[in-house]
Amino acid sequence: MPNLISPGLSLSAAASWGAADFSGGLATKRSNVFGVVVIAHGIGLIFMLALAVVARESVPSWTSLLWGVAAGIVGSAGLACLYQALAVGKMGLTAPLSAVISALVPVMFSFGTAGLPRGVQLLGFALAIAGIWLIATQSGSAGESAGLGLAVAAGVGLGGFLLFIKFAGMQAVFWPLVMARAASFGLMTLLLLRSQLIMRDKQRVSWKPAAGIFGYILLAGILDSGANALYVAATQRGRLDVAAVLSSLYPASTVILARVVLKERWSRLQSLGMIAALAAVPLVAR
Repeated sequence: MPNLISPGLSLSAAASWGAADFSGGLATKRSNVFGVVVIAHGIGLIFMLALAVVARESVPSWTSLLWGVAAGIVGSAGLACLYQALAVGKMGLTAPLSAVISALVPVMFSFGTAGLPRGVQLLGFALAIAGIWLIATQSGSAGESAGLGLAVAAGVGLGGFLLFIKFAGMQAVFWPLVMARAASFGLMTLLLLRSQLIMRDKQRVSWKPAAGIFGYILLAGILDSGANALYVAATQRGRLDVAAVLSSLYPASTVILARVVLKERWSRLQSLGMIAALAAVPLVAR
């Protein structure tokens, strides 16, 4: 009987991460991106702290908490690199490259420590990785290499988060995530302050969110933090590589919401990616 709890939690994390990205994307269309991220991470920090208190979860060891801090730092650094890569490079190349690398980092670690999974699961991993690339791909991606180094750094940082938060979550779920979110909130706040200082002698763009978008920021903060908790729970109940690959299918959730809410059309490659992702899920979950 296959273990369906970990895959189910992983797919739930993917759906929540994708919805968080969608909500955050709507907010950043009208506001400073770092301002949106700082507020969303602050909300996520409060949300995780509240869950830790309500659940009466015991505070884990300092080692676990420090892994949480490390996860928050590398994850937020990866996020900053991703935003910069998307700004200077071709989104259709930098976005899928960072997404695939972020999935491969914990997968390679899991292969090296837990051994290779069964052949059918390996096929599922390959389909899932291909699906992630195709779903995140946008038109006009060929021909330019600007931002590729940043995209690789973003993938390593975000993949490092998936790996480090696994280490942090060996003893608990919520307290390590509190530390991770506190670290990311602090780093993103410093980046915001730095951007404001750089703009001191220029026309400064306000970091404060525009009217009417706070709800999107609130939703992004809660959904992103909730997805982190679901992912940690998935790694506690199954293989790291399975949790990482299935959770990394989050671009599908973003694309589906964009289709339903914003009436955006899928490209042929994105449709093919959706098919590959659907085919990968039962194979990986075996």
